[in-house]
Amino acid sequence: MDRDGRRRNPYELTEDTPVYVISVAAQLSGLHPQTLRQYDRLGLVSPDRAAGRGRRYSARDIELLRQVQQLSQNEGINLAGIKRIIELENQVAALQQRVAELSTAVDGAAAQMRQREAQVHASYRRDLVPYEDVRHTSALVVWRPGRPSGE
Repeated sequence: MDRDGRRRNPYELTEDTPVYVISVAAQLSGLHPQTLRQYDRLGLVSPDRAAGRGRRYSARDIELLRQVQQLSQNEGINLAGIKRIIELENQVAALQQRVAELSTAVDGAAAQMRQREAQVHASYRRDLVPYEDVRHTSALVVWRPGRPSGE
């Protein structure tokens, strides 16, 4: 299944498909294989594991490795800070997905409400409630409890 819950072809390659061994991932990211192992130990980039426990990196993992390197080398952020940035970015992405799901649910509920409201309005029996123009008057009516009217 993909991220949207749809069944996908098991042979289809996506950016999340773990296909690169550590040596290829190191070349593609411009890092040393030992650096990739270090990042894995620290939890910065956690590749999938093959049956023999070998690491398998996806295209998304390669991009994340490049981002970690850029933050470390160009921005001067330490690895603990980078790990926190990655965690927060993942949290933001999850929250954005949840907001989208809730927005869709609210839109669906609003459409159902409008449909039910239209059904209620359609069920009114207009012939039973004639419209009369009511004029305002300045007459004063006094009501006294317990006395029959007309006295």
